[in-house]
Amino acid sequence: MTEVDKPPRTGGFTRLVTARPRLSLLAALVLTVLAVLAGSDVADRMGSGGWEDPDAESTNATKALEREFPDSQPNVLLLVDAGRAQVDDPAVAAEGRRLAERLAGEQGVTGVRSYWQTGSPALRAEDGHEALIAARITGDETTMYETLDRIAPAYRGESGPVDVSVGGPVAVRQEMQTIIQEDLLRAEMIALPVTLVLLVMVFGSAVAALLPLGIGVVAILGTNAVLRGLTEFTDVSVFAMNLTTALGLGLAIDYALFIVRRFREELAADGDPLTAVGATLRTAGRTVLFSALTVAVSLAAMLLFPQYFLRSFAYAGIAVVLLAAAAALILLPAALVLLGHRVNSLDLRRLFRRGRGKGAADAAPEKPAQQAAVEEGAAWGRTARVVMRRAPFFALGTTAVLVLLGLPFLGVKFGTADDRQLPSSAESHIVQQHIRDGFPGSPGGGLEILAEGRATGAQYAAYKERVAALPEVLRVEGPLMKGDSAYFTVLPEGEAVDDPAQRLVDELRAVDAPFDTKVTGMAAVLVDSKDAIAEQLPLALVLIALVTLLLVFLLTGSVLIPIQAVVLNALSLTAMFGAVVWVFQDGHLSGLLGFTSPGSIETTLPVLMFCVAFGLSMDYGVFLLSRIKEEYEKTGDHDQAVRHGLQRTGGLITAAAVILAVVMVAIGTSRVTNTKMLGLGIALAVLMDAMIVRSLLVPSVMRLTGRATWWAPGPLRRFHERFGLSEGESAPRTKEAPAADAEQPDEPSEGRRDTVDAGRS
Repeated sequence: MTEVDKPPRTGGFTRLVTARPRLSLLAALVLTVLAVLAGSDVADRMGSGGWEDPDAESTNATKALEREFPDSQPNVLLLVDAGRAQVDDPAVAAEGRRLAERLAGEQGVTGVRSYWQTGSPALRAEDGHEALIAARITGDETTMYETLDRIAPAYRGESGPVDVSVGGPVAVRQEMQTIIQEDLLRAEMIALPVTLVLLVMVFGSAVAALLPLGIGVVAILGTNAVLRGLTEFTDVSVFAMNLTTALGLGLAIDYALFIVRRFREELAADGDPLTAVGATLRTAGRTVLFSALTVAVSLAAMLLFPQYFLRSFAYAGIAVVLLAAAAALILLPAALVLLGHRVNSLDLRRLFRRGRGKGAADAAPEKPAQQAAVEEGAAWGRTARVVMRRAPFFALGTTAVLVLLGLPFLGVKFGTADDRQLPSSAESHIVQQHIRDGFPGSPGGGLEILAEGRATGAQYAAYKERVAALPEVLRVEGPLMKGDSAYFTVLPEGEAVDDPAQRLVDELRAVDAPFDTKVTGMAAVLVDSKDAIAEQLPLALVLIALVTLLLVFLLTGSVLIPIQAVVLNALSLTAMFGAVVWVFQDGHLSGLLGFTSPGSIETTLPVLMFCVAFGLSMDYGVFLLSRIKEEYEKTGDHDQAVRHGLQRTGGLITAAAVILAVVMVAIGTSRVTNTKMLGLGIALAVLMDAMIVRSLLVPSVMRLTGRATWWAPGPLRRFHERFGLSEGESAPRTKEAPAADAEQPDEPSEGRRDTVDAGRS
């Protein structure tokens, strides 16, 4: 039987996913509809907090205060503005007392106190034109939002001689949640059409362009359903929805791009759709599987941290990665079998071609796409040759530039998310800014000390004096006693969470007392959150590194390549971290980008951005390394394999990175600073990785390491032979390819040869 007469060779998995393609797609459609129904109200069930360590001293103290002294921690503030009058004027004072009494009568509101009732200087602006009414809304987060929605319209606006604005932590969180949902919808409306246009430009064919977009929609809707289920058992942050959209579109497009591009190559070489799908799954399919595992591992590291803000991103990230990979490996092959050569239909690029007859275009619709791929590969082949010829220059120069871009991160200051995350026009932001600028101390943002254990009045008084004597303390209020417990309120000299306030937390915890004390408040939560992250961060980094090393070893069989991958991926993130500090902490470009710089970076954001960006970097790294490994197995020529890998994947990785960057920039248009930082930071990291690290640093470093790149000791080599996987089936190394290693152009001829070789792999 000749090679032509042999029946199509397909593996068991290929037969499984292509046996009943119409039934598979119908089942996917039904499941997607069910996912839409299941996840429709997911945003309403999510929280907007999650930055605190649930087992920390501050968290336990907060829970105890809520239980024993429910009036101790105000979470809603009414800013009463008397205009040109003074808050002590009789008419203003009468209206202030009336508002406070009315608020105290509202259901779900407790602990109401105002300047006019207490005379506390902390509740009166230094210029005398504004004063505060503080209260606590009881219940869980959903109940608090419902109560605020009910009462806020009745107080907001003009009320007699005063004007009232609503602020406080509950108002900040509610406004943040609302804005995030609105911004996410806008980001999707921006990203989807732009992504479709870019995919059409990459593929030419409108049919091929719609496939990655469909995979992304399935992954996003499926993840929303998963998150909706998780809200029944645990807290999930609303911020995680941004990652769902970004990774759902980004990774699904990456995986579908890789598979569809390889399928079109195999189809052009062989002509049989089923055979092409089988070859694609044996090659690109394995790469997608490895890529999904590496991204999932990076995101899973966030499960080690106690804050539910970080854990939520792990839930969303793992779900969307696995669903995107599953859809790309199960649904996409079924669609490709049904489409066959029609995957090249509706080639929109031919509308812009010149000097080509309509009949010729219709007769060979796949040829332009194939020729474009060859020309694109030629450019990347020339890039690889130049980089490898001057490998020391590119390796050292690129490394120096990346390190230089990361230097601003050495001056990072960690803080907590507050009202400055919101746009300057947000009401709760305006209220808090007035308090920062015009009120002494930090009303609503002080530190609380819970004292537990029997004590006398004299002991409480002596303890209060020791606390008041601390240098960062402006004033101490209390104690308020109940049974064997009491609490004190400590107002720091500066802002609620600046460096002196954080030092004050440690000083308060070190003050001697004849009873047990616990310190809470915004600064205490920040201190405990930083400690929790510092404790778990080494373990998370080790986990990511070890699993990444193992997965890349299983893919390549090399000891050096996994180490290179981890180091170079980490190096690719330096620009992102440097830019985050320079732009968002130091406030450069704040006017252009439309945000208010708090002068710090929220503590959990660098962890989140590292895990996401590292995973995406490995995603592109696996695409490149798998193609290099495939060529090296065929030829045994190291330099040729590196050039071939960049030539065949450089354009694909760049296209995928640009599309993902578009999605992340759309997310970065959010009016919430943390979301803006996440979107724009990841977009920068992705572009730097694809265009600098994969294009310049990886080939130059691999040229410097030479054939030693593929070395592994005997035991590990045997382990890889038994358990390792790689893109393509092992093929005997031949001596034909090294001829192409000469200094002659290899673009057009090699492009055609690569296509044939790919079909035989």
